[in-house]
Amino acid sequence: MTKETFHEGEYAGLLIRDGGGFVLQSDDGRRYRLELLRTPIDEVEKRVIVTGLLISDDQIEAEGVRLANGS
Repeated sequence: MTKETFHEGEYAGLLIRDGGGFVLQSDDGRRYRLELLRTPIDEVEKRVIVTGLLISDDQIEAEGVRLANGS
């Protein structure tokens, strides 16, 4: 039996609208699909910090999205 490992943390990058959802283009060049409870209208196309669980190599279950300092 395989046990899934979730990694909680903060992920910085550019928030991009992608079709019907949102993607974080991270500072290290990776792209993460975001599972969000709310639509982050004010943060689209801006640098953000996403707090949440990394549930796969390319997907974050977001608990919160906030503007990064200096945005």
